[in-house]
Amino acid sequence: MAVTDEAILKIREMITSGELEPGDRLPPEKELSERLGLSRNSLREAVKALEMIRVLDVRRGDGTYVTSLEPRLLLEAVAFVVDLHTDRSVLEIFGVRRILEPAAAALAAGHMTPDTVARLESFMDDTDALAGVEDLVKHDLEFHQAIVEASGNEYLSRLVESMSSGTVRARVWRGITQQGATERTISEHRGILDALRRGDARLAEALMLTHIAGIEDWLRDAS
Repeated sequence: MAVTDEAILKIREMITSGELEPGDRLPPEKELSERLGLSRNSLREAVKALEMIRVLDVRRGDGTYVTSLEPRLLLEAVAFVVDLHTDRSVLEIFGVRRILEPAAAALAAGHMTPDTVARLESFMDDTDALAGVEDLVKHDLEFHQAIVEASGNEYLSRLVESMSSGTVRARVWRGITQQGATERTISEHRGILDALRRGDARLAEALMLTHIAGIEDWLRDAS
């Protein structure tokens, strides 16, 4: 398990045990890192991730607080970290995507129309306005689904779409915890779009395979 995830789980234990309750202020960084046996850098990354999913509230110049959610909601918010690392089905879904989506990209390259290209380009244009991880995940889902739809195979499109909800947590968590995930995702999407625009089926297939395999490798290492 990644060090950041270990730090998150240790903070989760402080919440579940009642040591930290909604509205409580976390101990100073140095004290908390020593108590949990973590480096201060790992603790900072964990706090940043928990702030992103609204479990912690970082108030500059004041301290870091547990948000004033109900305890049940707090635990549900952090529980998805545990689910991500214990549910093998997420990894298996990415394995299926690795098989299906490169083939879909190859098919799509032969069915590109000006409207389809314009639609994919609009997704890329919108990346300049991405406000955070949630926007990145929305962009990722829409971009991939548009390519599968462009393959012209409705059954394949519905199959891939049906798997999307099972990968949202993994996509969010990667965006939070993996350095440079946003920039890498956008760059890889641009490469795939360029191949599709040129109608290069083999290149589109190879780039899509590399793109999904990279996420799958990250998830496997994080599990």
